Amino acid sequence: MMQKDNRLPLYYQLMDILVGKIDAGELKEHDRLPSERELCEMYDVSRTTVRQAMQELEKENYIYKQHGKGTFVSPKVINQSLVKFYSFTEEMKKINKVPSTKVLAFERIGCESKLAIKMGLVEGEQLYKITRLRLADDIPMLYEISYLPVSKFPDLQVESLKKQPMYTIFRDLYQVGLTKASERFRAVPTTKEEADLLQINENEPSLLIERLTYEDEMVVEYTSTIARGDKFTYSVELN
Repeated sequence: MMQKDNRLPLYYQLMDILVGKIDAGELKEHDRLPSERELCEMYDVSRTTVRQAMQELEKENYIYKQHGKGTFVSPKVINQSLVKFYSFTEEMKKINKVPSTKVLAFERIGCESKLAIKMGLVEGEQLYKITRLRLADDIPMLYEISYLPVSKFPDLQVESLKKQPMYTIFRDLYQVGLTKASERFRAVPTTKEEADLLQINENEPSLLIERLTYEDEMVVEYTSTIARGDKFTYSVELN
């Protein structure tokens, strides 16, 4: 309930109430919120108070507006910590989302010069090029292209990639232990192909993530990922 004798401003109290309903699941992703007039009547506050609360909730990505349709609960943004190894599959399970992967392409290619330099390989060495779409609750989240040395993963089959997470295959089928990884991030506009697959608008901001994964000092994976800018944040804890 709103408390007008509380030191907290009324708009902040209203925000707290609505965030509490979102966190408790009373208001779910894409649910329509009551109108400004309805919120005024429900909580006995002015339209100015409601508008200020809505503006702050929108800034903090709790809600979004659709012209002529109303205000809705935003999908949860996934905050990924960068201080340890992480797996998309395991991270989605932690937040009670159902992960899935679509393998869009699986081919063998010769390693071209730029890729050879990145991976510390000989130009022309055989690589697997694996193109995948990663989903959570059937919503596209990541578009990934991975390169693996054929010499490290002989006889890798696309059927295995459709059934198991890639890092599980590394560990269980090839006894490859991952010891470290490095990642680089930059904001990029989404291309038409990427946008179509991720079901977002072309040129919408996304994150390009380039990842090199190692077993000891040997690169066993290079992956280029396009992550939806509206679905992910990344954080680093500094000590």
